[in-house]
Amino acid sequence: MLTRAGWGMLVAGLGVLMAARTFSVVELFVVGVALLALPLVSLVLVGATKLRMRVRRTINPSRVHAGDVTRVELAVANSGARPTPTLTLTDPVAGTRGAALSLGPLRPQSSARAAYRLPTAQRGVIAVGPLRMAIEDPFGLARRQVVAAPVLELTVLPHVDRISLPLPGGDRDPHGGTARVNELARRGEEFYGLRPYVVGDDLRHVHWKSSARTGELFVKQVENPRQDRTIVVVDSRRDSHRDDSFERAASAAASVATAAFGQRHLLRLVSTDGTDTGLGTGLAHVDAVLEYLATVEVRSSGSLRVLTDQVSRTGVGGLVVAVLGRPTSIELDSLARIGRAGAKVIAVVCNGPLAVSSPPPGLSIVDVTEGNFVDAWERGLSRAANRLITAANANAAASRATRTAGVGQ
Repeated sequence: MLTRAGWGMLVAGLGVLMAARTFSVVELFVVGVALLALPLVSLVLVGATKLRMRVRRTINPSRVHAGDVTRVELAVANSGARPTPTLTLTDPVAGTRGAALSLGPLRPQSSARAAYRLPTAQRGVIAVGPLRMAIEDPFGLARRQVVAAPVLELTVLPHVDRISLPLPGGDRDPHGGTARVNELARRGEEFYGLRPYVVGDDLRHVHWKSSARTGELFVKQVENPRQDRTIVVVDSRRDSHRDDSFERAASAAASVATAAFGQRHLLRLVSTDGTDTGLGTGLAHVDAVLEYLATVEVRSSGSLRVLTDQVSRTGVGGLVVAVLGRPTSIELDSLARIGRAGAKVIAVVCNGPLAVSSPPPGLSIVDVTEGNFVDAWERGLSRAANRLITAANANAAASRATRTAGVGQ
């Protein structure tokens, strides 16, 4: 196709021809024909140019956390028998102006490499490409574009802060996430049960008979681990969040999920948008949780109270971390009921300030509306521990006073 300069030359040529006819000037006629012919010749030459190029384009790495460095690496090789013309490479990048590279002539069987960084400030999936290669004539009058590489995707996971989870409350999971308890365990066999295979498991622990019977890989659980459990509750309601507060919420939920994986907890994520990953463990499970948190958006539907009731019906115990926007006192009370039933419940508030002056019994609050999440997390857990110590001291003092009064009578 003609460029803007090419179209301009055509218009100029037509104008000169009209002037040549009006004034009967032969020289102007010759100039007008030349101005018309040059863009057309350029168009033919560009269309006839054949390229034999090998293009390899990768994103390294293709999954990063927000703020980490990643880049597009491009390798172009001329596999033809003639040198290439000067080429312009354009790579669209979602949310930006894209990348434009100029590639000088390549001799036959030679190659060139280039790279550029991608923006990773925001979580989400960034589409890169398709990469287009443009051929232009030396005068810049005609251009032909071809697609040189397909669309690639970069997944930007939420930023993760390194935190430690407190000891869960209530009973641990008696089966440790096994798919079923092995009946032979009661007869003194060497393993307790079977669970699904996850990436990283030793293939020597695969139970081939059960795998062949079910069509899925199962590995032997050597002992009853009674694993701790962590449930992450995500409030994704539009009315509860601002744009910045929901980004803090996604990062906080990812930090808790990563910490649960590092401490070998069974992990479950539930959200007001209806998502429920179920209890699971292993790298594949936590990756699925982080992938969800990379793409989740606020929605107008959903109920936090219904979600907390659902969590309480599936059994109390373990650690429940609710990542919230701006909860109401009624919603905090519903979370506190889970804590009073035996679980350790922490509410991470991302869109404060709260309407309540102090948390209800059975609930700890971490306010991350402003400041660093790690500092807010540690302060919130420290305040919760101090409240427990104060309550224990008060109970002990009341018990001593009761005993003293009994002795006096």
